Amino acid sequence: MEQKNLDADPQETREWLDALHGVLEREGPDRAHFLIERLIGESRRHGAYLPFSASTEYVNTIPVERQARFPGDFALEQRIRHYVRWNAMAMVVRANKHTNVGGHIASFASAATLYDVGYNHFWRAASEDRGGDLVFIQGHSAPGVYARAYLLGLLTEEQLDNFRQEVGGNGLSSYPHPWLMPEFWQFPTVSMGLGPIMAIYQARFMRYLHDRGIADTEGRKVWAFCGDGEMDEPESMGAIDLAGRERLDNLIFVVNCNLQRLDGPVRGNGKIIQELESTFRGAGWNVLKVIWGRHWDPLLAKDEDGALRRRMMEVVDGEYQLYRSRNGAFVREHFFNTPALRDLVAELSDDDIWRLNRGGHDPFKVYAAYDAATKHVGQPTVILAKTIKGYGMGEAGEAMNIAHQQKKIPVEAVRSFRDRFGLPVPDDQLEKLPFLKLEEGSTELEYLRARRRELGGDRPKRRRRAPRSLPVPELSALERLLQSSQDRELSTTMALVQIMQLLGRDKGLGARVVPIVPDEGRTFGMEGMFRQMGIWSHVGQLYTPEDAKQLAYYREDTQGQVLQEGITEAGAMCEWIAAASAYSIHAEQTVPFFLFYSMFGFQRVGDFWWAAGDMRCRGFLVGGTSGRTTLNGEGLQHEDGHSQLLASVVPNCHSYDPTFSYEVAVIVQDGLRRMLADQEDAYWYLTLLNENYVHPAMPEGAAPNIVKGMYLFKAGARDGPAAPRVQLLGSGAIFREVIAAADLLKSHWGVDSDLWACPSFTELARDGRLVSRENLLNPAAPARRSHVEHCLSEATGPVVAATDYVRAFPEQIRPWIRQRYVTLGTDGFGRSDTREKLRRFFEVDRHHVTVAALKALADEGAIPVDRVTEAIRRYGIDPATPAPWTV
Repeated sequence: MEQKNLDADPQETREWLDALHGVLEREGPDRAHFLIERLIGESRRHGAYLPFSASTEYVNTIPVERQARFPGDFALEQRIRHYVRWNAMAMVVRANKHTNVGGHIASFASAATLYDVGYNHFWRAASEDRGGDLVFIQGHSAPGVYARAYLLGLLTEEQLDNFRQEVGGNGLSSYPHPWLMPEFWQFPTVSMGLGPIMAIYQARFMRYLHDRGIADTEGRKVWAFCGDGEMDEPESMGAIDLAGRERLDNLIFVVNCNLQRLDGPVRGNGKIIQELESTFRGAGWNVLKVIWGRHWDPLLAKDEDGALRRRMMEVVDGEYQLYRSRNGAFVREHFFNTPALRDLVAELSDDDIWRLNRGGHDPFKVYAAYDAATKHVGQPTVILAKTIKGYGMGEAGEAMNIAHQQKKIPVEAVRSFRDRFGLPVPDDQLEKLPFLKLEEGSTELEYLRARRRELGGDRPKRRRRAPRSLPVPELSALERLLQSSQDRELSTTMALVQIMQLLGRDKGLGARVVPIVPDEGRTFGMEGMFRQMGIWSHVGQLYTPEDAKQLAYYREDTQGQVLQEGITEAGAMCEWIAAASAYSIHAEQTVPFFLFYSMFGFQRVGDFWWAAGDMRCRGFLVGGTSGRTTLNGEGLQHEDGHSQLLASVVPNCHSYDPTFSYEVAVIVQDGLRRMLADQEDAYWYLTLLNENYVHPAMPEGAAPNIVKGMYLFKAGARDGPAAPRVQLLGSGAIFREVIAAADLLKSHWGVDSDLWACPSFTELARDGRLVSRENLLNPAAPARRSHVEHCLSEATGPVVAATDYVRAFPEQIRPWIRQRYVTLGTDGFGRSDTREKLRRFFEVDRHHVTVAALKALADEGAIPVDRVTEAIRRYGIDPATPAPWTV
């Protein structure tokens, strides 16, 4: 039933509409909006049920009469854009003529105008008097960014010909990779969904830096480009409420709505733009829809009864894709499918209908949206731009389900591409796909350079180093952590908190310390920082905290240092990335410490860890309550036995599993020196404990070897009659069980032990691999020894290693141990119980370490095997017990 048949009093309706039109004409849309909101509010107060609708008509948000004027030279920019389109396509096709390296054409083809308008008119580069904008390029659009850089003379033809061919040097990365192209890309974004959430927290961290007086970020914007299919990733949408809640008006999302994901339609049976509009508006965002290009404007102006608007609304995305894959006659027949609609386009030819463009391909519409977004105050903005995937590819993929995978285009499709965009490529050169250049002195090149000069530089780009290094306190500044704790028991987590507090008071470094927690500050003993440093809030504290009279009350402050993110490891990790990359993005170094449950560390946000490595982040990641047996009572999903192993795969992540406070101090001070003074592009992962015990003083001279990953904690007795000897290795929580095992071996079995603390099996393995490679490739040179080999060069007896991690963790160093090597670990699912029972269950307690050492000695003939049997019986170990990794 049509709406008009439900109108009980058309005359009254007309009077209300006339009144509304009068307000719009005389006082404008803002006044009209105010009055409508008042009417809705009054209706609800009187019991009228008026549900909220967050979506609007399927038309552009900005009406024609309110569009900002396009300031550029349209003809020149269009010619340049056509060159960029051609070169981006040629890069991919040329690279795949003789290789199988892949590449993507269709995504940038749909987004070319979106990027072109940004580069020409909005995105500021960093200059002496102003910080630049931050632009998260959608990964699949990388060829277009390279193509534009080539026109500006920033890349060579040889580099374009080496797209995705990097090993030989002078190649171009497949996607935005700061690690591989450190002076070109700002952010790694191709792991879909990471760019949007990282952009939100970059915008938030800019506020943090500004409030605290570290950097002037006024007027700078963060732009994040995403695909409509990409918005299905949980990370893409998972933090949009934060951006709305905190009114991050320095943030702009541009969602390229080409209606297609990798295999087909995004919402074939629905409308992705309407869905995203509702979600973002509900989260407090300013939503700008750029659906139709300027060629639709006359038709919409003639649509007095709304028939065209209703048709636009009822057609689903799968149909819109179908229309664009056909021709103008098909669109006339199937879209303009009523007498009224056919009359609307009666004077248009089929070619005219085919030229009815989408908003994301119209620079006038895109410019108007960007202009409105940059001027909007009090809310983040999302621009939903409707485009065509594979725009310009014709029968080779335009608006087809195969578009994303297309990387080889037949010559006839290349010819159509050339003709469509009027490109100066002769017929006899079509198969060669020559790159097009703008000649020196040409109007186009001068225009392109002039636009970028006005915006501060050739493009927003990253810095490799901060302009100045920060002073790093000497290790002596942490002296209290290097000494014995006497009778006082503490955890390694508390040791780190003390270090952060000491660093926070340092005159040169203190203001740059950025503690970050999801929502477990009290778990990690950080509540003292709430008052000492304060919790950052852009609006300060608008309430009196319940615990205001307590010493460590919950204090929010615009000058606060602690970032308390709520229950979101992904969000806290993105905040850490923002702080850890501040040296590059803002030319200001900060020192972020992100504390979290180690079990929910790498495995929950591992993709971000890899992105952080790619992005050359610098900072500390801290996995608290680490190990499989330390978080007693919490159970399977909370007990970490593998984060160290996972962290080991990130090449520039230095991971440590310390046992004592002095190890933590040495590792942190070394990391500070390397990151802040030497400006090394690396970050540190420490796994810490919530288990309290007495800490010894650091053995003299141990600091350099702590950093290397292995040092002699205590040598066994060497005087008196020769006794069987073993080498005992351990880290983290289980090293104390190893120490206890050494006592049992001596007192119960007469076996001497050398105790080796191994705070990083990963660093030891990396060192071993480097030494082995050097020896392999330099066979005539004297062989070098790894650090493990150096430590154990004079050691006698078998080597036993035990940790709170899976066996694969200590197994990393096996190639460099010449003795018999036995490893114990916590393979299997965790359990809820006491630490003592868990360590016995996983067979890493002192008794199992003792038995393993005795068995290794027996295997070497150093002791009789019946002593091992006796030990098993003495310690109550049941050989029939199932292995912990099988139950």
